[in-house]
Amino acid sequence: MPPTASHTPTVLLAEDDRAIRNALERALTLEGYRVTAVADGVEALAQAHRSRPDVLVLDVMMPGIDGLQVCRVLRAEGDRTPVLMLTALVETADRIAGLDAGADDYVVKPFDVEEVFARLRALLRRAAPASGTAPGTASAPAPGSASGPAPGTGEPVVRGAAPETTGTPGRSGTPGRTGASNGRPGASAAGRFVEAAGLRMDPRARRAWRGRRELELTRTEFELLELLIRNAGIVLDHSTIYDRIWGYDFGPGSKNLAVYVGYLRRKLDEPGAPQLIHTVRGVGYVLRED
Repeated sequence: MPPTASHTPTVLLAEDDRAIRNALERALTLEGYRVTAVADGVEALAQAHRSRPDVLVLDVMMPGIDGLQVCRVLRAEGDRTPVLMLTALVETADRIAGLDAGADDYVVKPFDVEEVFARLRALLRRAAPASGTAPGTASAPAPGSASGPAPGTGEPVVRGAAPETTGTPGRSGTPGRTGASNGRPGASAAGRFVEAAGLRMDPRARRAWRGRRELELTRTEFELLELLIRNAGIVLDHSTIYDRIWGYDFGPGSKNLAVYVGYLRRKLDEPGAPQLIHTVRGVGYVLRED
């Protein structure tokens, strides 16, 4: 959790620019964090293996092993510790590369230290309740399922068998409904499933389907899809989605949301089937089956 009187989060900071490293280390310490600062990616990996921090702050461009490579190695090892990237690269493709490496967020240089504090608080808030364990500890998959990193994202996905078919069979071979109403977006089925627009989710088991096809979703993708399903037919603005999913509104210049909506669309869309996630230009996104 963010710094409190009873808890001091640990930060592993990797930055090769000594002036930036020293200034940020001092600012974070004054803010209440316990900071370990290193100058390159090799040191960052060694320190992360010695003592897992609550959050990592990694410069993208470092000699030898850069921040992206550090993040990829940790994610491949199953380390889910939140990662905030520091980057001087402002192109969308560069930011997407960081997210694809498994980073949770990024800050573009030159940055305001208050923005770094805000993003760290959001990452720590989000990580703490994920599994009821310490930040950075991987959540256990649902019983009977296998887990592994989602290709290109570094986030875990959970796979399992198709859901049991109960009640009246749905359209086009979809799993049967268990008391849900077609007319109520996001209606629950027997208090366990939520469904809308041909999608079905089991939040407790962290599983989702379109028709009979199970979706392989990362944690962020699952949470975003659940939010859209529970508000099916309602246009959710960018600020609301950022606040509910990331715990912080990254502002109009952020591409995080667009990137994850793109990931979801690629996993949801099927040839000949209607698109489910629609962009409302200048406002946000809505889930509906047109």
